[in-house]
Amino acid sequence: MWLKPEEVLLKSALKLWVPERSNRYFVLQRRRGYGEDGGGLAGLLMGTLDAVLDSTSKVAPFRILHQTPDSQVYWSIACGASREEITEHWDWLEHNVMKTLSVFDSNEDVTSFVQGKIRGLIAEEGKGSFIQEEDPEKFREAILKFEKCFGLAEQEKLVTYYSCSYWRGRVPCQGWLYLSTNFLSFYSFLLGAEIKLVISWDEISKLEKTSNVILTESIHVCSRGEDHYFSMFLHINETFLLMEQLANYAVRRLFDKETFESDLVLRDPLQITKRGLENRAHSEQFSAFFRLPKEETLKEVHECFLWVPFSHFNTLGKMCISENYVCFASQDGSLCSIIIPLREVIAVEKADLANKGVSISTKGKRAFRFTEVKDFEHLVAKLRIRSGATSSPHHTASTEVATTSDSDNLVDYYEGQLMASQKGSSKTVSTEALMTVFHPQDADNLDSKMLKEKMKEQSWNILFVERGRGISMFRTKKTRDLVLRGIPETLRGELWLLFSGAVNDMATNPGYYTELVEKSLGTCTLATDEIERDLRRSLPEHPAFQSDTGISALRRVLTAYAYRNPKIGYCQAMNILTSVLLLYAKEEEAFWLLVAVCERMLPDYFNRRIIGALVDQAVFEELIRDHLSQLTDHMTDMTFFSSVSLSWFLTLFISVLPIESAVSVVDCFFYDGIKAILQLGLAVLDYNMDKLLTCKDDAEAVTVLNRFFDSVTNKDSPLPQAVQQASNLNDTKSYHPKVDITDLIRESNEKYGDIRYEDVESMRCRNRLYVIQTLEVTTKQNVLRVVSQDVKFSPSDLEELYELFKKEHFLSCYWSANSPVLRHHDPSLPYLDQYRIDCQQFRVLYHLLSPWAHCANRDSLALWTFRLLDENADCLINFKEFACSLDVMYNGSFTDKLKLLFKLHIPPAFTEVESLSPSKGDDLSKEELIHFSQLNVSSPVDSQEADALKRSPEKGKEKIDIQAYLKQWQDELLKKEENIKDLPRMNQFQFIQFSKTLYNLFHGDPEEELLYWAIATVTSLLLKMEEVGRRLQSPTSPAKSPASAAESSADSQNTLKKDSASQQTECRNVQSTRRGDHEWSFAFEQILASLLNEPALVRFFEKPLDIKAKVENAKTSQLKARTRV
Repeated sequence: MWLKPEEVLLKSALKLWVPERSNRYFVLQRRRGYGEDGGGLAGLLMGTLDAVLDSTSKVAPFRILHQTPDSQVYWSIACGASREEITEHWDWLEHNVMKTLSVFDSNEDVTSFVQGKIRGLIAEEGKGSFIQEEDPEKFREAILKFEKCFGLAEQEKLVTYYSCSYWRGRVPCQGWLYLSTNFLSFYSFLLGAEIKLVISWDEISKLEKTSNVILTESIHVCSRGEDHYFSMFLHINETFLLMEQLANYAVRRLFDKETFESDLVLRDPLQITKRGLENRAHSEQFSAFFRLPKEETLKEVHECFLWVPFSHFNTLGKMCISENYVCFASQDGSLCSIIIPLREVIAVEKADLANKGVSISTKGKRAFRFTEVKDFEHLVAKLRIRSGATSSPHHTASTEVATTSDSDNLVDYYEGQLMASQKGSSKTVSTEALMTVFHPQDADNLDSKMLKEKMKEQSWNILFVERGRGISMFRTKKTRDLVLRGIPETLRGELWLLFSGAVNDMATNPGYYTELVEKSLGTCTLATDEIERDLRRSLPEHPAFQSDTGISALRRVLTAYAYRNPKIGYCQAMNILTSVLLLYAKEEEAFWLLVAVCERMLPDYFNRRIIGALVDQAVFEELIRDHLSQLTDHMTDMTFFSSVSLSWFLTLFISVLPIESAVSVVDCFFYDGIKAILQLGLAVLDYNMDKLLTCKDDAEAVTVLNRFFDSVTNKDSPLPQAVQQASNLNDTKSYHPKVDITDLIRESNEKYGDIRYEDVESMRCRNRLYVIQTLEVTTKQNVLRVVSQDVKFSPSDLEELYELFKKEHFLSCYWSANSPVLRHHDPSLPYLDQYRIDCQQFRVLYHLLSPWAHCANRDSLALWTFRLLDENADCLINFKEFACSLDVMYNGSFTDKLKLLFKLHIPPAFTEVESLSPSKGDDLSKEELIHFSQLNVSSPVDSQEADALKRSPEKGKEKIDIQAYLKQWQDELLKKEENIKDLPRMNQFQFIQFSKTLYNLFHGDPEEELLYWAIATVTSLLLKMEEVGRRLQSPTSPAKSPASAAESSADSQNTLKKDSASQQTECRNVQSTRRGDHEWSFAFEQILASLLNEPALVRFFEKPLDIKAKVENAKTSQLKARTRV
């Protein structure tokens, strides 16, 4: 590898390097301790020194230096891992550079020319490869070491690397941590002890920063039950962030491809870089904090001051700029924040040049002034271009969505916008919140509750006057305080829309919902069936959902969302949440609120495995351990909290609290996100601590919590008694003292308000790995329980086989941007079918695990075995099919093994593979393997039965055929054991192939000669028997005589023993004769009976085989085998 020229002081290097070749301008050196004198103490010391100091010499013990006469300073220009590599560089220099150097007069010109030439070579080699790396030269060296040390596939992309220590017990081993797209790798070499660690990201169940007495700060990685600790990082936070990103990327790619497939960046592993991952992490934090659309990418961050007019001071914070938004958050994050959509901006100006000021004016006649902005002139220019703004606030009226002025109501504006976008569709989409239709407020009613409600409204109106109204309002501590007290009924829909960020989605997609409604109405899917079933169960006590108006609106919103996002479709709990949204928001607003909840605020909550809810439950358990340790000490099983709190998270407490109390929780959720739900959950458990500590079992604890929720009230709620009827009916049955929801929310903030948003997100990342791995363990246990009933492998061996099978599936996903295998993992399928492999993957496992893998025609055997197992012809097999085939090879009886070999040589498994070039021998290329695996060979099975095998209830159709599932299940239960008499006969060409396979199986066996003689005897006898039978049935038949048949058989067997070339010739000769009208064939019983007469053959097939050694070898060789492929 060519190196960027660097000075080397030769005097200090002489003791470490040995010269091997030299001329006037160059010298080739070998590192002392490598090669001829590589053993002994010198080798150990040099290897340790190179590993600790990160010397390139560890993996490149050869180098070339450029020298000029009479100079003590040399320049390193190339290094090599092997003598061949460095010699190639030396020869190139002698042939291409040496002749040119003689024309220069001065040594300085020679050195300048050589340096320029080498830099040009490096630039040509790495064109476009390392553009995004901070130090391309160092990174090239790191890649060289990474490839040399671990031998992974060339496509494995190194993202970054760090110096650190790996702890083996209490001993730290200094080395280098390499982070690549699919693996975490570590290498160390100390005094002859080499440590090489490779962990794939998808195997990691725990990744966290820890500290203790010995390790002040370290990174803990748990994989397959083993703990690994890395410490002594220069920048541990940066390292941990990248590790989190890479682990999360792998988990999403391999386990949760539904969300992954839409991500264009992560779909191609070769595009992942350190800088890209860091930028991605910052963008995700940015869009989540400000509740912006997920597509927004953080472009710039400026530390500056924002003028706060109502407080008359400048607050320090960060201005964050994306493609469509300018946002600001003060340093503590809660003091002050604003969001300015560029669609609202009408002017961007330079203000107060001395203080580097930027003024942004919006359509709501508002101006925001930022000062001490670095490079403010360029920023003003860029914002003007992005927003299309002028340098003056005098701007003509725009048709864009306008943020209302301080005195206008945002809801009034969106009503007009909605009406304009719908035009003739007003009959299908409701334009009023259900609460205004069914419970209009009486202006003349001035009871105590209504007076308190009016006071709340007045407090918010004062806030709007001071801090603005609409998307660009100042959000401060006072805003949070008002939310905690409860949002007034008339403002609830408007503020939910603002705080959730749904207002941005709605403003940038006018008319989208109406189109969805028109497209989705009348569709019939599994989701629509489930929606219809749950419509009447959604807040049935509320009058709005006892009428067709509310039910129809709920149907339209849920159906439209299922149509928009078929990967989620419909999930139970969405109906309850949407019902509440429709009470306070117009129909289109409720739809966009649902989008914000399902796709941003509660990610992965409403998919098939509700992974997001499980992750947040794990976070909740962690918080309980931290804040309510007394409760965790009493509870023997933490899963109780998960089971009891699932509905809290999925429905935001709506399903357990009376409606008038639940809406106050939803207020806090839209402002604070999941943090509000976690805090309230802790407050509920804390409030009931004493009673829970006296509970003897889970049922009693559930009863305590249910009684508590029944007693929660909202004393200030203006809702009529008809709505609160459900909770009031329970008043007489409950002896629990009343608890006001406002007091409970306030208490949750006072006690647990110090839980930071950043900490919650970090816990989410950490627990996501644990939850996914737990689900995978559940899948594995279910698969093993089913398969263990049909095989004789021990539980430990079967588990090891499953891990190898699953690993082979993942290895096919590692280095392919659009691997079809990614489509094969589907968590919605039954456990057995969640992981399946194709023919290429099966071949790799067959080579590693099959006792017959030493055969010369092992590729053909792997192909035929795969075709035999692939009964439904979808070119995929599951673990049960894979394990059952291996079980026959290892644990089957003589008859079972012979029957398997027989079936491999008849259709539908058998197919001719004679199209290979002689140079390849019996090996098949990947393309040929896939081609032959997809061939449809006619079999004796009736075509109708074959079609029935292929028909199975498939996911993703309009509706799943439950009857087909039941029929398939019944057929499997009634499936009788195959009778050997039902097997079709084997023709002469297939019999020759069968004989060849037996010959190959015997190669290398201690009784090889005996086995060859036995198979020759059996085939000769079979041919004679077949000829006699044909003569008895048809005496006038012009077939071969028995003698010629026997001779042909004997010749064939002798040919089999001689060489493979004559094997091919004989097979073609027999193949040409089989096309006649009188070809002979054999039944399985004939072959079985003949082979049973040969003791050597019986001993061979009945000798015990142990799969343990094969499994252990496969675990170490699987990655290398896949790399070669």
